[in-house]
Amino acid sequence: MRDLRVFDRRPRTTAEPSVIRLVASWCLSYPDDEVLGRVELMRAALDEQDDPRATEPLRQTIDHLDGGEPDALRRSYIDLFDLSKRHTLYLSYWSDGDTRRRGTSLGEFKQAYRDSGFLVDLHGELPDHLPIVLEFSARADPARGVELLEKHRAAVELIRFALLDADSPYAGAVQAVCATLPTPSPPDRAAAMAMCGPPKTETVGLEPFDPRLLPINPTRA
Repeated sequence: MRDLRVFDRRPRTTAEPSVIRLVASWCLSYPDDEVLGRVELMRAALDEQDDPRATEPLRQTIDHLDGGEPDALRRSYIDLFDLSKRHTLYLSYWSDGDTRRRGTSLGEFKQAYRDSGFLVDLHGELPDHLPIVLEFSARADPARGVELLEKHRAAVELIRFALLDADSPYAGAVQAVCATLPTPSPPDRAAAMAMCGPPKTETVGLEPFDPRLLPINPTRA
């Protein structure tokens, strides 16, 4: 098994979507000291890319990380992503909600990681956490990663719309990801919601109850 780590290797600097996805993965991760210490590396990686549809919005997120006070950045990240499901980065939540189906979706992510031959460190997150999926797509198996992102494209787009509504600088990172995918973005939120299919109204009532099927927010340092 090959080891997959986010923060201990430099991103490749060829002009390819994987660079955008890796930088977006860092930008959407909890802004601890390691992430914030990669700001100049992220800028350098983008300087070698030639797709302004992806690089320009992604720079907005990098500027946010570069210009903020670390403790304030961490508090705002927790408020935005951890304390409200309106902007959650867990992809299967958008398509399956708190339903029994979500366990199957999470299992598909785990299976994709196992099949890749890489040892994917989830950093205490669920396997559908967008930064992890982006890192997997960038480092391990780009084709399978894109397949996962396209299968959950509605979730990615709904996150983008939610962050735009919140006037969040993190919207730029998600917009950049969408620009790297082979199919176009839906024109509006209604079209993105239609991609999810019928509303999911069933609440989780597992016997026995399995808390791993719900978004779990690890303690942030």
